[in-house]
Amino acid sequence: MSELYIRVAEDENEEPMEIPSEDDGTVLLSSVAAQFPGACGLRYRNPESQCMRGVRLVEGVLHAPENDWGNLVYVVNYPKDNKRKMEEIDAASAVKIKRGFQKTSDLIVLGLPWKTTEQDLKDYFSTFGEVIMVQVKRDAKTGNSKGFGFVRFTEYETQAKVIAQRHMIDGRWCDCKLPNSKACPDEPLRSRKIFVGRCTEDMTTDDLRQYFMQYGEVTDVFIPKPFRAFAFVTFADDQVAQALCGEDLIVKGVSVHISNAEPKHNNSRQMMDRGRFGAVHQLFPNFPGGSASLAAMFDRSQYQFPSSHV
Repeated sequence: MSELYIRVAEDENEEPMEIPSEDDGTVLLSSVAAQFPGACGLRYRNPESQCMRGVRLVEGVLHAPENDWGNLVYVVNYPKDNKRKMEEIDAASAVKIKRGFQKTSDLIVLGLPWKTTEQDLKDYFSTFGEVIMVQVKRDAKTGNSKGFGFVRFTEYETQAKVIAQRHMIDGRWCDCKLPNSKACPDEPLRSRKIFVGRCTEDMTTDDLRQYFMQYGEVTDVFIPKPFRAFAFVTFADDQVAQALCGEDLIVKGVSVHISNAEPKHNNSRQMMDRGRFGAVHQLFPNFPGGSASLAAMFDRSQYQFPSSHV
């Protein structure tokens, strides 16, 4: 008796795999699980009713419907709480769901030659993809260019490509980036840099770059030397960086934790405040009410301490 094979797939629309049957025409669940780990049964679509039907399973043995497997494609069943199903939503897709559809943003173009017009700008950037807006910023009184402008693309992929490189426009190198600098000084900037904690010494900048490229355009990777068990990764899009914060990801078999890398200006500002407060406290060690009252009085938005004493 020649060996009989049945066609099995994870999904009806996928290419099936042939699984061997036993001499009595049954199929062992272990044979299915060997090719589809975690499988707990089979189902098929009934040709007449077009409904899905389950294949009878008795003590690890699958029995052919009406004693004939036929030429049907049988679909693998998995337990609802099976880890395999959870792994289908991996870190990459979870982040995509979290941040939703990627919309394009107005990009600022820095270092424009004075002679560059909006038409010149559109002609240049149209070589990358469809442009929906260009603007050259000009002085309200003279009408002269201020040396920068804005551009916006239809496709997010085009935007990422443009940000990732420098541009020669009318004989001059220009930079194109997200205009984070327009944020109010009192508002925290949306950082495009993430802190990657729990790194191991065998992780290289190339390893991290290759891994994080699945989430978006990576513009920089930095691993401190000597090794300190962490790294920094910078994306072209701040939305990607913000979406990853708080995630635990697996890089080279190691669980790393992602958190926000605070912009440098915030740290510098805090250090400046501490330095000025310390200087005031040294000048007034016996200030009534102690440090708490002194701190309440000291507000650098209202009190500018002389630079000669700081």
